[in-house]
Amino acid sequence: MIKNITTRDARFPIGSGHGSDAIHKDPVYSYAVTELHDDSGLTGTGLAFTLGEGNDLVCRAAEFYAASLKGRDIEEVMADFGTIQHGMADEQQFRWLGPHKGIVHLALSSVTNACWDLWAKKRGLPLWKLLLELTPEQVVSTLDLSYLEDELTAAQAVSLLRGEVATRGSRMKVLKEGYPGYDTSVGWFNYSDEQVRENCKKAIDAGFTAMKLKVGAKDSDRDIRRAHIVRDVAGPDARVMVDANQQWTLPQALDVCARLSAINPFWIEEPTHPDDILAHKTLADAIAPLKLALGEHVPNRVIFKNYLQTGCAGFIQVDAVRVAGVSEFLAVSLLSRKFGIPVVPHVGDMGQLHQHLVLFNHIGMGHEALFLEHIPHLREHFVHPVRVEAGVYHTPEEPGSGCDLK
Repeated sequence: MIKNITTRDARFPIGSGHGSDAIHKDPVYSYAVTELHDDSGLTGTGLAFTLGEGNDLVCRAAEFYAASLKGRDIEEVMADFGTIQHGMADEQQFRWLGPHKGIVHLALSSVTNACWDLWAKKRGLPLWKLLLELTPEQVVSTLDLSYLEDELTAAQAVSLLRGEVATRGSRMKVLKEGYPGYDTSVGWFNYSDEQVRENCKKAIDAGFTAMKLKVGAKDSDRDIRRAHIVRDVAGPDARVMVDANQQWTLPQALDVCARLSAINPFWIEEPTHPDDILAHKTLADAIAPLKLALGEHVPNRVIFKNYLQTGCAGFIQVDAVRVAGVSEFLAVSLLSRKFGIPVVPHVGDMGQLHQHLVLFNHIGMGHEALFLEHIPHLREHFVHPVRVEAGVYHTPEEPGSGCDLK
């Protein structure tokens, strides 16, 4: 039984240009932490990711949501969590502050992720294994699929998961081989050209075959020059991604993306405002066969549905510490699987949580094990930090979701 609830405003200034992009020049990596303490001595830890200011407001909202769980057993909660989460998200006063976006939705993410962590710890399993041991019906019962019914009903979600059970064995090898990673830390926006060059060399030496560069400078020649540095160092066979972090207007994006095509980017990420779905459609059609990656700032399953319906998303970057936690992440992953679009999560939480989710995406849903973003700046703050060696995430074995902070 959940007997006590605490929240924590955890902020980590990282400095030295780390984490910088075209919009967020000096980020303070921060977590709104929810902790659910049960009467057996276990604590479920959930994270939502922010960049500092307002993190305390997310914690206050999380306290409101979590209060409804006090006195309840986690098994009972998770048996019908989709209904519970729907009720939380539709609480009339908080819903007015969203709906399903902003501070209140981040708070729901923190609480939801704490529930999943506690459930996995209660069963003594790493989160990826808990997900694989659940039946398709049990997985779907944890999801709020409202507003998706025109594309994905509960029955269709169950059918999709059932259809992958027979071939799971062929995908289990990823647990031993590890899940491929890609390096985002080679090209933060505030790094000098020489830092970018040297970081690319280090990434290759560390075993990475894919890496990402931050673009979106006022002088687009800087973006083109740095993109060529990464391509030249990485070589023609490496996967090179570029990320504008929403900086461009559509006319700017049309111009710069055309120029970036010379380096053959694997994707162009967040080229313009995340709410402007039609702009993304216009851009995607104009730059094809280059593909867009979208999702770091997409707050809920409904907008992801629209991106998929318009056909402008080449890669879905749903983030479980941005949407309403593990449950909404899984809903978006199922929807993406139906549309045949790869899921490559944005990793604001340093991969701690997403390393579990991509394993289930691959084994349980049949998504391609493409790769998972790796950012190392906060690993020292976790009790069980991710293990990435030779460019590969090693499978976590500790019970829970890996989100416990020191």
